[in-house]
Amino acid sequence: MATDLIDWFTYTASLLQGSARWMGWNLFLALIPLGLSGWLFWQNSRGRPAWLWWLGMAAFVGFLPNAPYVLTDVIHLVRAIQRDHSIWVVTLVLIPQYLLFMLLGFASYGLSLLSVERWLRRRGQRQAIAWATLLLHGLSAIGIYLGRFDRFNSWDLLTRPGNVLATLLQNLTTGRSLVIILISTLVIGVLYEVMKQITLGLVCRMRLRRERGEGVMG
Repeated sequence: MATDLIDWFTYTASLLQGSARWMGWNLFLALIPLGLSGWLFWQNSRGRPAWLWWLGMAAFVGFLPNAPYVLTDVIHLVRAIQRDHSIWVVTLVLIPQYLLFMLLGFASYGLSLLSVERWLRRRGQRQAIAWATLLLHGLSAIGIYLGRFDRFNSWDLLTRPGNVLATLLQNLTTGRSLVIILISTLVIGVLYEVMKQITLGLVCRMRLRRERGEGVMG
């Protein structure tokens, strides 16, 4: 019994180690826009050169698709399940691992866009929020398509801009590509709205608890 348990943990550890490298890298890329959003939309921009802010904004838009891109890594989960793994490995290891990975990546996307909404709201541009989020959903969907099907990365926008542009124009004139991009935009938008409502609900609940606590102390 003890030997079987040790073998199971050893096998599980090797399985996790095999996916840790690419998951860690993809998650790192997914968290970059979250870090940039804090610098762009939360820190005081007074005294900061305008060109530097716009450079950060370009980097934010360029790296943003990496956050929802993690959702497409579900294909690796499907392939892993199709291998000769026991039901216990699939249920207790693979599925929780991938769910956590995808949740953290998309949470970065959701929090980044909430920062954009907050920034626009504080600037008195509430009417631009819906269009801005829709635009970012669409650009992210395009980025996901270029990454998943054409194998481009965010830095290819700097190193191979001509190839990226040519491929993008070709995709935008292809019915199959447009359908996938539109569906991806819809899926991202729906998931974002769900995460947004959950996040705002949690924030309101925390504020309510804090106010009740202060009321009791007062």
